[in-house]
Amino acid sequence: MGHFYFVRHGQTVWNVENKICGATDIELTELGHEQAIETGKKILEEGIQADEILYSPLVRAAETARHISEITGIPSRMEPRLKEQNFGKWESTPRNGEDFKKAKEFFACSHEGGESTLRLAQRIYNLLDEIREESEGKTYILVAHNGIARVIQSYFTDMTNEEYAAFGVKNCEVIRYDF
Repeated sequence: MGHFYFVRHGQTVWNVENKICGATDIELTELGHEQAIETGKKILEEGIQADEILYSPLVRAAETARHISEITGIPSRMEPRLKEQNFGKWESTPRNGEDFKKAKEFFACSHEGGESTLRLAQRIYNLLDEIREESEGKTYILVAHNGIARVIQSYFTDMTNEEYAAFGVKNCEVIRYDF
């Protein structure tokens, strides 16, 4: 029975401002860098073993993965499928906006130029299926985003639409998933 770890990137300016980052490439704050360094130290202290770190191509996840890799010595590589969902017209708008909350209920909607939740789930589920097939021999740490965290949680847990929308992972939180 294999397993992997998920880590959400460190804090960004738009996290602080409660804005939707989505596929917009937003840098880490100074605290975000510190969170990533502390996460690397925590992984070492807890004896978490992994063969490779796979990370989103967005800078906030790439920098988080870089810090973790430098501290732990675990090699890392970019995995394009871990990129956050493109929320189209909603990016940079308030995370708790009523219109956005309503729009998230429509899983097949592309949010005017973005990516539907169903397409996001397809690419993440495909990646997880591949990892599960390889899991007999390899353990990964996935460094990505809150939207990716929701999809991963839904891969392992039956969720209502409300539970899916409400699920979240704190910046630099480490979660273990067992297949």
